[in-house]
Amino acid sequence: MKKKILTSAFSNLYTDQRIEKVCKTLFDNGYPVELIGNDWGGSEKMERPYPFSRIQIKSTSLKTAYFEFNWKLYHELKKKADKNTILHANDIDAILPNYLIAKKLNIPLVFDSHEIFTEMPAIQNRFSQKFWRVLEKSILPKIQFMMTESESYAEWFHEKYNVNAVVVRNIPRKLPPIEEVPDNNPKIILYQGAINQSRGIEKVILAMHHMKGAVLKIAGDGPRKKTYEDLVIQERLQDKVIFLGKLKPENLREVTKTADVGFSLEENNGVSYYYSLPNKVCDYIQARVPLVMINFPEMQRIKNQFDVGEMVTDHQPLTIEKAIHKILEKGRLYYKTELDKAADVFCWENEETKILQLFEKASGK
Repeated sequence: MKKKILTSAFSNLYTDQRIEKVCKTLFDNGYPVELIGNDWGGSEKMERPYPFSRIQIKSTSLKTAYFEFNWKLYHELKKKADKNTILHANDIDAILPNYLIAKKLNIPLVFDSHEIFTEMPAIQNRFSQKFWRVLEKSILPKIQFMMTESESYAEWFHEKYNVNAVVVRNIPRKLPPIEEVPDNNPKIILYQGAINQSRGIEKVILAMHHMKGAVLKIAGDGPRKKTYEDLVIQERLQDKVIFLGKLKPENLREVTKTADVGFSLEENNGVSYYYSLPNKVCDYIQARVPLVMINFPEMQRIKNQFDVGEMVTDHQPLTIEKAIHKILEKGRLYYKTELDKAADVFCWENEETKILQLFEKASGK
């Protein structure tokens, strides 16, 4: 009988594809999995083949919500964990209760860092950044089992804390090659993901002034959505920019397949963004949609292997417009062979073995 896995995260779980994929991989391979999240940001109905729950958050500010969640999560884990449990914490904002219970019961803890949390733009130069850094510095050097989302992240964590993280990229399951490329009129430029700062979204909105015969579709939700909606009105681009809202993963996949070009234009506001491999990059690749990427290390790695689109070195709207125009001019079929090759490499099926090996090691502790 395999050990029970208690997976926890400060997340409402609904759109967190990485947690869903990791839990499903473990569940499909015989591990009893239980998932614990919270209702911060909503508690949409969802179905999973394993039990899950959401801790109710009464706080009205994010800062106090973090503390409330960690306190309540500690008691949940204390109640549910035993000697035959592996704890699985996602990101620094869920690590403390997991670490304390792991020490108390002398059971293994697997830590999954989705990003370099302490270097995220949203907490730059704030008191909360200092708090999370102290926590990171106190716990990470003692972590035995860890995974993270990119080679660059793993190198950063090793250099900073001498911890050896297994690289498990947050990439989609493999999709079959497209049968037919849609002939869109107007052409569709797609952004998918959280509508946060430092994603280059406003730069692409401004680039739409110069784009003829194309519309920008923005699929997702987040704290900057209202700001960008106002920007679209201010720039009188309502006929060129469409907000699709938050979509279920399966609906988003269908929307992505219809696009002519995607983009991943993160801005260098901290090493977490600079060293990231954004989920959407491989979502576009699996949908066989060419994309415009900023020349950050992980995206450059992909471009060096496969010609999946165009690379830019700055965020000027005119630079972006030229790169998008180049892709639209060449067309999706031009990139199809390289996208097919990349899709064989950048798929979840190639990551699962690494997860199972890591949890097998943790089981033997």
